[in-house]
Amino acid sequence: MLESLYLQLGQHDTLSDVEKVLLAETVVFGREFEKGQDVVKAGSRPTYSTMLLDGLAARYKVLEDGGRQFTSLQVPGDFVDLHAFLLKTMDHGIVALSPCRVMYADHNKLKAITEQAPHLTRLLWLDTLVDGAIHREWIVAMGRRSRTSHLAHLICELFVRLQAVKRTSGMCFHLPLSQTEMADVLGLSVVHMNRVIGGLKKIKVITWTNHMVTILDWDQLARLAEFDPTYLSINNEPR
Repeated sequence: MLESLYLQLGQHDTLSDVEKVLLAETVVFGREFEKGQDVVKAGSRPTYSTMLLDGLAARYKVLEDGGRQFTSLQVPGDFVDLHAFLLKTMDHGIVALSPCRVMYADHNKLKAITEQAPHLTRLLWLDTLVDGAIHREWIVAMGRRSRTSHLAHLICELFVRLQAVKRTSGMCFHLPLSQTEMADVLGLSVVHMNRVIGGLKKIKVITWTNHMVTILDWDQLARLAEFDPTYLSINNEPR
């Protein structure tokens, strides 16, 4: 049931069978969402944290003029609002970008983990630290990278994150986003977004057909992106 979460946490350090059981015991119920539905609403005060088991979601903020900016993408295995356990009130929303299946972890049971299982607590803490690292990379990309480099970086990031939870096939992965949604991710107009995608296709580092992205030349794509996966903490080592 929680295999994606176990893979996600297990990429950082070995997750014991006892720790897997503790995580499973936090689950109180599950739910499915259609594309476009809010998985977590801004301003809400959830008493549980949401584990994404299947699908793609995004954190987002809405401006007064109705404009929307995505601040990160969430893949299977992510605890999309683990920070709500301590922050209490959500200052942003999380929207399903495809049909999504989630499970909910009760905050009281998560609190018990912090009191009884220090190693698992550190892994969950690390999960929120990686979220912060991803946000820093997105800020750098928004402010300093060219749009082509920005998109290349996003593709590299998604591939590495999806590969960790066994959601890639060779050098391919499914990206169920419309051109409008991709424009929201990069902060571009739809027309400019199409040009940027076309640029990567033209230099033959990727193909992108029917929501399937295939990386043709990883080394060139990573160089173009200046991609360094250190921020994802994917090395398995004692924590």
